[in-house]
Amino acid sequence: MMKRYIWAYFLLFSFSLNIMAQQTDHRYQPKKYVEIQNPEWVKNATIYELNIRQFSSEGTFKAVEKQLPRLKKMGIDIIWLMPVQPIGVKNRKGTLGSYYSVKDYLDVNPEFGSKKDFQDLVNAIHKEGMYVILDWVANHSSWDNDLVKKHPDWYIKSREGKFQSTPWRDYDDIIDFDYSKPGLRKYMTDALKFWVKEYGIDGYRCDVASFIPLEFWENARKELDEIKPIFMLAEAEDKELHRKAFDATYNWTLWNYLHDIAMGKKNAEQLAGGYIAEHVSIFPKEGIRMNFIDNHDKNSWEGNQYSNFGSALKAAIVFSAMMDGMPLVYSGQEAGLDRSLQFFERDPIVWKKHENEQLYTSLFTLKHKNQALWNGKWGGEMVRITNDQMKNAISFVREKNGDKVLTFINLSKEKITVTFDTEYDKGHYTILFTGKQMQLPGKLVLTMEPWEYLVLHN
Repeated sequence: MMKRYIWAYFLLFSFSLNIMAQQTDHRYQPKKYVEIQNPEWVKNATIYELNIRQFSSEGTFKAVEKQLPRLKKMGIDIIWLMPVQPIGVKNRKGTLGSYYSVKDYLDVNPEFGSKKDFQDLVNAIHKEGMYVILDWVANHSSWDNDLVKKHPDWYIKSREGKFQSTPWRDYDDIIDFDYSKPGLRKYMTDALKFWVKEYGIDGYRCDVASFIPLEFWENARKELDEIKPIFMLAEAEDKELHRKAFDATYNWTLWNYLHDIAMGKKNAEQLAGGYIAEHVSIFPKEGIRMNFIDNHDKNSWEGNQYSNFGSALKAAIVFSAMMDGMPLVYSGQEAGLDRSLQFFERDPIVWKKHENEQLYTSLFTLKHKNQALWNGKWGGEMVRITNDQMKNAISFVREKNGDKVLTFINLSKEKITVTFDTEYDKGHYTILFTGKQMQLPGKLVLTMEPWEYLVLHN
């Protein structure tokens, strides 16, 4: 009998040692996908893309300063300035050319003002308690950039040995760099560091970021972080960009789903199963998606917020702000911009009071206060609230550190009566947009007009 006790004790002891070994073996430990440290100030930040040329009748840095208090009041935290460098003349498109045909990486476009004017704008943005990032074009330059003469070997050549534009795209006002050249990599990294050191900017939005080797961005991020904590946004959707280079990436997929729903080509159930399920399961928790309804690319070439979303516009805005991610406002959206701005000419926005501004203000005020809506690792995960109209209604809750937000949206053009299973979330809430109080029962039954939404928070 004693031998059996000893043998049982030995087996139990061996099993315990095995479990302890597994717990300390690094091979079995969970590892964070994102290795960079996001700046603390992005935790509940919103972002505004500022089209300097069209932002005022003057189209200058100085004119932008006048509207900064309004943007701050609306709830904007990060000002993304479209490229501020001089624009190439050779093969220029239109009268003024494309922002993205850079002639000199270390200078400012005289169309917008002087270097002092730019510094004054950066200082004014910081004074309002906001941050500023620059649009950076690392993939290509204008035909008449000095680098073409000084370092022609830094550019990709065609089969005929000539400079070439981005393959398969109609970008004949620019020519592509060759990132197999170490000298180019150092030059571009130093240029990125220049604007942070010289003017005190807070980061970059990087044009066609995935067209450039990943290791370039990873090293650039490391060198920039040695100066100060910076925020990096990639015009790309690749998950791998988040690991060591970028804090945020574009949410093109979400825009496509919301646009298709607005056009009657998809429904809420397809959004849930085709996108949200994958997003919450695969996307890194420390990563941030930038959610948008409009931006300069969409507005310039693919219509405007009204032609793309029609009567679904407000519902799409609310969803993109309540969902996991950093919401973007493009210049003029808050004023009801209902046309495509010309890209190569002056075409100033007509500013007027509009209900969109109050909509954004209400959404962003809640985002700043309620941790459930914060970005990345700081915010709450989207958890589905089931309902009996899954093809038409989307419903979810986000919760973090006791803060909670519930979102119910009719993502259809039909009037519906829908029952939501709110048993787990029943309690007392405030209705966003009205401020009224509501006692949420275990089953919530709503008759909702087309594209109607209800947002509750504690």
